[in-house]
Amino acid sequence: MPVRNVGITLLPYDSARRGERMGAGPPHLVSHGLVERMRAAGHETTVVELAPTPGSWVAEVGTAFDLDRQLAASVAGTVARGAFPLILAGNCISSIGTLGGLGDGPTGVLWFDAHGDFNTPDSTVGGFLDGMALAAATGRCWTGLAATVPSFIPVAEENVVLVGARDLDPAEATLLRESAVQHLPSDAPVSRIAAAIADVARRVRRLYVHVDLDVLDAAEGRANGYVGGAGITLAGLLAAIDAAGARCPIAAGAITAYDPAYDSDGRVCAAAVEVALALAAAR
Repeated sequence: MPVRNVGITLLPYDSARRGERMGAGPPHLVSHGLVERMRAAGHETTVVELAPTPGSWVAEVGTAFDLDRQLAASVAGTVARGAFPLILAGNCISSIGTLGGLGDGPTGVLWFDAHGDFNTPDSTVGGFLDGMALAAATGRCWTGLAATVPSFIPVAEENVVLVGARDLDPAEATLLRESAVQHLPSDAPVSRIAAAIADVARRVRRLYVHVDLDVLDAAEGRANGYVGGAGITLAGLLAAIDAAGARCPIAAGAITAYDPAYDSDGRVCAAAVEVALALAAAR
């Protein structure tokens, strides 16, 4: 396994609430051995935690982009010192900050998720900001606030590979179907995911790999309260990350949407550690 310097950034927030629901996931992973496993694998590992700007009004949308602006600076600093940025976040909207932190140059996205996260404020039925994260990353919505995130540039839809999204709102499904996003099912063979990344690699310099843990199949455990339908196996997920890294440099990775309250036997926590190790090892 290649050894790296890894900079872990924690965003323990779900809808601007610290440590609740999926916001409890990042500190739980840290307190249950993720950092120790990284160091045991030889990775020099540092951990920082972000918080809303002191004195700011806490609100789902405003706080999410406040944290994203800070995350962009954290990721940029991690990259500048030659380390690999690994983000542990409650919500997927953290992707905006990570992409901003990677700076100039075209970036591809490999997004594992049980949900499309491709709603917009006009299509959403639940109003959950996180259900718009990938749409925001591609410039379909929240463009004004996203523009306040340092160096953020929307990702071209043709450079996005979405794997495992199986729980889609009807309007969201239409948006996704009419987009240029490559949407692959949970049972897509690794060779098909690798081919999609090889295609993206012709147009980008690097890859951001986003792992929403609810992409995992129920047989692997339950990551949060939004899980539904058959998902990808842990072995398949790890193999896909490895195959992607062999075809395009992975510049940053994220593990999101883990609510330990649903992980009664700790299997998803253990899976998350394996995903972190795979992200750090992929080149």
